[in-house]
Amino acid sequence: MRSIWNGAISFGLVSIPIKLMNATESHSISFRQIHLDDGGRIRYRKVCELEDTEVETSEIGKAYEEADGTLIPITDEDLAALPLPTARTIEIVAFVPADRIDPLQMDTAYYLSANGVPATKPYVLLREALKRSNKVAVAKFALRGRERLGMLRVVDDVIAMHGLLWPDEIRATDDVAPDDGVTVRDKELDLADALMDTLGGVDLDTLHDDYREAVEELITAKAEGHEAPAAPAEKDGGKVLDLMAALEKSVSAAKQSRGADGEGDGDAEVHPLPAGRSGSRRSARTAPKEVGGKKSTSTAKKTTAKKTAAKTATKTAAKKTPARKSTTKSTTKSTTNTAAKTSTGSSAKSSGSSTGSRTAAKKTAAAKKTSAKKTTAARKKASA
Repeated sequence: MRSIWNGAISFGLVSIPIKLMNATESHSISFRQIHLDDGGRIRYRKVCELEDTEVETSEIGKAYEEADGTLIPITDEDLAALPLPTARTIEIVAFVPADRIDPLQMDTAYYLSANGVPATKPYVLLREALKRSNKVAVAKFALRGRERLGMLRVVDDVIAMHGLLWPDEIRATDDVAPDDGVTVRDKELDLADALMDTLGGVDLDTLHDDYREAVEELITAKAEGHEAPAAPAEKDGGKVLDLMAALEKSVSAAKQSRGADGEGDGDAEVHPLPAGRSGSRRSARTAPKEVGGKKSTSTAKKTTAKKTAAKTATKTAAKKTPARKSTTKSTTKSTTNTAAKTSTGSSAKSSGSSTGSRTAAKKTAAAKKTSAKKTTAARKKASA
């Protein structure tokens, strides 16, 4: 790196000879102006208005133009002879915490290098003092024709200086701030916090100038006679009508993006159940029991009880009506056969069906009433 200014740092009564070098460099692509008709270069030539002739750089000086157009010549010797302690000195005026410096004031950055072996010891002393105090030094210096404000801090093992704008060079924000009537809800703030947490941090070293790379590709393609790269499709734009919806969409997109990059937070994925699995569970719960060849226990018990009741009723009727024994037996026998047939038919049906059993019971009761009436009639005739 080439030094652009030689001077000294004034640290109280300690003077540290230094060399000033640019700490940054521009990688932007510059273009030349050309004549569209024939492609010829457009150049700016320095011409004297009085003589109408082109002059060399060595013949050009400085002048101050007054309101009426009068030019007052100012030479480099005049500027060098100004009674300023900062003409060749970076004068430290205070040490303050770094957060006292408004980033809006920061301008061009420079590296300060010790100029010679004698300057090494005081240079290292100032560097270590800045490190241990966790403060920055505010200084004044003159460069390129004017006095400037600077901030000295430590970068790695080097003292760096940021040129600072004077406080009166920072414009007020009164005309830029939005109206005070706008309010933000807590839910919107919560979503904004979630979006910031999802996006997380970034390694600044991984960021690069996409525009410069695209311009380089364009230049390469034209130099080789190829077509220019196609522009990417524009994303859907428009006004944000629903802030909450936009925030929720942004959080979801950021989570998906980080998950695609292998930086997800490990959230489990939700997979819907296949239709076959849910259907089989439902059918297993609601399917009726299969009807087998065997009768169910409850049906068999009901049938046995009905047969026993029919036999008991037959025997009682036979004892009470000896004269009409054959008639009663035949009637009871037919009734019993009917009940048996009914119960047998009902037992052959599904185990969940009880309609047949109820019908058989009703028929048996009706047969009993008929038998009792006939028995009473026979007794009356016998007594007569």
